[in-house]
Formats: sequence, structure tokens, C-alpha cells
Amino acid sequence: MSAPLRVYIVTGELSGDRLGAHLTRALQELCPGGVIVRGVTGAAMEAEGAERLFPVTELALMGPKAVLPKIPLILRRLRDITIDIKAFKPDVLVLVDAPDFTRMVAKRVRKQLPALPIVKYVAPQIWAWRTWRGKQMRAYLDHVLALLPFEPAFYARVGAPEATYVGHPAYETRDRLRPGPGEHVPDGAPPQILILPGSRSSEVGRLMGPFGETIAALSQRIGPLTPIIPAVPHLAGSIRELAKSWPVPPVIVEGDSEKERAFRTSRVALAASGTVTLELAIAGIPSIVAYRVERWIEPILRRLIKVESIVLANLVLGEKVMPEFLQDAVIPADMADALAALVADGPERARQCQAFARIDTLMSLGTQTPSERAARTVLGVVERFRAISATGGR
Repeated sequence: MSAPLRVYIVTGELSGDRLGAHLTRALQELCPGGVIVRGVTGAAMEAEGAERLFPVTELALMGPKAVLPKIPLILRRLRDITIDIKAFKPDVLVLVDAPDFTRMVAKRVRKQLPALPIVKYVAPQIWAWRTWRGKQMRAYLDHVLALLPFEPAFYARVGAPEATYVGHPAYETRDRLRPGPGEHVPDGAPPQILILPGSRSSEVGRLMGPFGETIAALSQRIGPLTPIIPAVPHLAGSIRELAKSWPVPPVIVEGDSEKERAFRTSRVALAASGTVTLELAIAGIPSIVAYRVERWIEPILRRLIKVESIVLANLVLGEKVMPEFLQDAVIPADMADALAALVADGPERARQCQAFARIDTLMSLGTQTPSERAARTVLGVVERFRAISATGGR
């Protein structure tokens, strides 16, 4: 009987914990000899049997103001992780998302354990900025698991480590996001407008005001409508408070099932830029996208960003399908006009729907799930390194 596969997984945020949990389960299903998983984990990974060095919540930090006071803790935890990896003696190290923190882990481990294969799960977005990092990544990463279909070709083009498209978790939810028979809002009923103001408090704070004004202006153009906001739990209170000033009060729902139901019954969407735009494209909901950052950050981002669109759905589709309203262009009257054109059965709505029809071709993995493709790719890296080791290579 073969020895259990030993996998060390490090992530630095809760979304990575969910990816790590799906990967753990898929590895368990594919490895008859068993799998032992250890690392920096959250509740999802622990539910799959992963052993915890310390909880991911210690590292779930956003922005320089949150990170700076935690630098001593981060440095101590980097040391703890490296020591623990050496003691655990894994067959592979998988670093999930959290690109800045996991890059530090990778560099330290590569220096001390040069023969250990290191896999990055969620490709760092070097296609958006810092393209020059691609070649540097080869020094401390052996393989990259990409969530977006265009990333492997880009990584190859810039001399980055080999990447494999393993699928995006959002695509796995497509059947829950797309309406079933009879789930469309009946003809003649007020259209439901899906509103997604972001998953961070800073996004919600900057966008809830103009989003409320946009919905008010839209109601003046098209008549009665039903705004609905699926609120993430940690922001539900602030969203309710900010929505009190809206001229057209929204329906606010919580939980994944209510969010998915809102997707299935909405006519159009007004969203903050983020992963949710890809969910909207997968669901087939015509949408417009808005985003604002602090004034001092704007000139820095304009110099750094190398892509023509900041909207994830547009990047996957390869064209500017969803209109973007950024910074000073976040003008409620203009956004209401764009939404009104999408509510109507006209050319703007048809153009988006036709583009969304290509999503399945672009993102499908056939019969595999993203977690299964990711697990098979990790196992392939392990086997390749074992073969190299058997022949006396690195």
C-alpha cells in the first residue's frame, strides 16, 4: 500500500480557505493511499480534515493601514510556517491566493528546501500590472493553477512559470445562477434590478450613495422597479443603514441561496468591479459596472494597470461587453441611461446576451470540476518531481 500523499497548503484569506477545502476533498478522492493535509487553514479546510498550524483569520488583512501594525506578527508567522514545513516533510507545497504573503513564503521555502515542488493556486494577476514579475516567479514557483482561461497563454508569453487553466469556482455555480423554468419575472411585473455594491466596506461606502441615486433616476425613466441587494454578512448592517436614504428602498437579502435566487430573477445588474462581474456574465444578466478608489491611489493605478478593462467578465470575453463607469464617470444620470437601455429589449441588451452565450465555450472543463482539474494538476507536478529526483535531478 502506498504511503499517504503529504500536502502543505498555505493561504492568507477566507476565499483561499474555500479553494483549499475543495482541493483537499478532490485530492482525497483521487489518492487511494490517502492524503494528509496541513497548513494555514480556515474552517472549510479543517472540515475536510486538514491539520492547522494557525488560523487563516490571523492573516486576512486588507490594505496598508491594516498590514503595517501586523508586520511583527507576519514575520513571526513566516518563520513558523517555514519551520513547520521542514518538520512536516510534504510532497508538495500549495500556496493559495494572497499573492504578497504567499510570495514571501515561497521564497523562504525555496531557499531552505530547493527540491520541494511549489504550486501557486490562483495565478497572480501579472497581466494587469507588474508583468515583469513573471520571469522572477520562475525562481520560486514550479507551476501555477490559473482560474481564468486566458492566463496560461499570457504566462507562457512573458516567460513566467508554466500555468494550467483549472477553471473558476464561479463557473461551478452556473446552474444555481441561471433561471430555471418559470423563474423569470412575469411580463408586466416591475423589473428586478440586481445591485452589488462590493464585498469590502470601502467599496460599499463609496458606491452605495451613487447607486441609490442611479436607481432613483432609473425609476423616473422606466417606471416601477424592484431593487434587490444580496448583502455579504459582514456588511449587511452598513448596507441597510446606507440604504435608508435611498429614494427607492431596496430589498436586502442575505445568504448564498438568496443571492443565487436574486440572480435568477433579475433583469439587469448594477455592480462594483470584481469577481461578481464574472458571475453576472455566467448567469447571463446584462450589467453595467462602476468603481471608485481614493483620489491619491488613482494616478498610481493608472500608471500600473496594463489592461484595457478592469472588468473581469470583459477580460474573459475579450471585449468591452459591460460598460464601465470609473472614478469621475460614476454619474448616476449616465448610469441610469445605460441601465435603461439594458432593461429594454434593444440592441444593447442583445449585444451583451450574445457575448455571454460564449462563456460556456470559454470556461468549460468538460466533465471535470475546477477542484478535480486542480488536484490532478498538483498530482502531476508531484509525479514529475519524483521522476526528476529518481534520475538525480533537482
